[in-house]
Amino acid sequence: MTVAILIMSVVFAGLLLLNTPVAVCIGLATVATIAALGDVPTGYLTAQRISSGISSFSLLAIPFFILAGVLMGEGGMARRLMDFAFALMGRFRGGLAYVNTLTCMLFGSVSGSAAAAVSSIGGFMIPEMVAKGYKREFAVALTTTSATIGLLIPPSNIMIVYAIVAGNVSVVTLFLAGVIPGILMGLAIMTVSLFVNLRTGVGGSEKVPLTHVVRALGGALPSLLLVVIVLGGILGGVFSATEASAISVAYALIVGVGVYREVKLSDLPRILLRSAKTTSVVMLLIGTSQAMSWVLAYENIPQSVSNAMLSASAHPWVVLLLINALLLIVGTFMDMTPAVLIFTPIFLPVVMELGMEPAHFGIVMIANLCIGLCTPPVGTCLFVGCSIGGTTIARVTLPSIPFFLAMIVALLLLTFFPAFSLWLPGLLDL
Repeated sequence: MTVAILIMSVVFAGLLLLNTPVAVCIGLATVATIAALGDVPTGYLTAQRISSGISSFSLLAIPFFILAGVLMGEGGMARRLMDFAFALMGRFRGGLAYVNTLTCMLFGSVSGSAAAAVSSIGGFMIPEMVAKGYKREFAVALTTTSATIGLLIPPSNIMIVYAIVAGNVSVVTLFLAGVIPGILMGLAIMTVSLFVNLRTGVGGSEKVPLTHVVRALGGALPSLLLVVIVLGGILGGVFSATEASAISVAYALIVGVGVYREVKLSDLPRILLRSAKTTSVVMLLIGTSQAMSWVLAYENIPQSVSNAMLSASAHPWVVLLLINALLLIVGTFMDMTPAVLIFTPIFLPVVMELGMEPAHFGIVMIANLCIGLCTPPVGTCLFVGCSIGGTTIARVTLPSIPFFLAMIVALLLLTFFPAFSLWLPGLLDL
């Protein structure tokens, strides 16, 4: 076991340092480890595990949700959601900061991509906030942290990935479990914005006429209905989560082409190609990670980690704090999807031994890794936000710290108070 883990760790870390794509790092580390075992056919077993890892009906939802997200992202949804958020929050002092957070939450939930939320919303909101007197670095920090929250609000591709890896939790349960935690994270970020606004005195309120509220709601309603249709249809038993993803593509196409008219038929080949590229990366990650998970299980790594962590302390809260700390560290240098694929099989047996529900842990893990998307050195959202905002990571890091702390406080609440995640699914007997 020690030799296998040593080989896997050295190969994976070495390739990662050489800027090799993560999926390739995982795949080659798995091949090297299987070859070192000596008692199994390397090539056949690796290919078979990668193939079986993506051979799941539930995974069909991922390419459809990716395509729906691209269609909605290019179909004028971001601007309409921003107008709607401003109509709701613009009357409050510092309302523009709240508008930023709320719009990122709404856009991230329907598009399923935090990076897309940063690029789409940040392109509008960062220049607007700077023009209204906000510091550029604050605007970038706010946008990058807010954009990650949408991954907790359904529909969410990363929840589907976790459900596949965990094996004993439904996608629908995860979708519902993420609603309240997503709102909690959003309120935590808005609270930081409130204190910053009070301290700096920027961001005055603006009166919003009722007619503008109604007009903004009408413009954003087709976009907001996507979430209602997906969740309503699933909960009503009309269609499954996978079927809902295909319906979301049809709906996004109708909205983008027929309602908003910002997607042309001539744009569809480019949109399909972009979605296919993203899907191929995600599927390769899932396949290679499932192969690595088999190696870990073959070498009894999850059981060994579970025994070691449970013997480290008699107090469950210490173990949960340790897992959260490890995930926070992992999130600073690894993207969310491979982190979920690799560490779910390792940590899930530990928390289940402590009596933690798999759905609850899934939300905690996703919320934890969301923080990593906006933290240096490898935070995807942070890179995109700095590029759009015309600033550097070094300048944005300090204004981001209060947002990180607020998100960590929310994470601890989600960890130690399961009702935030499990109340809504329990209410509907899921």
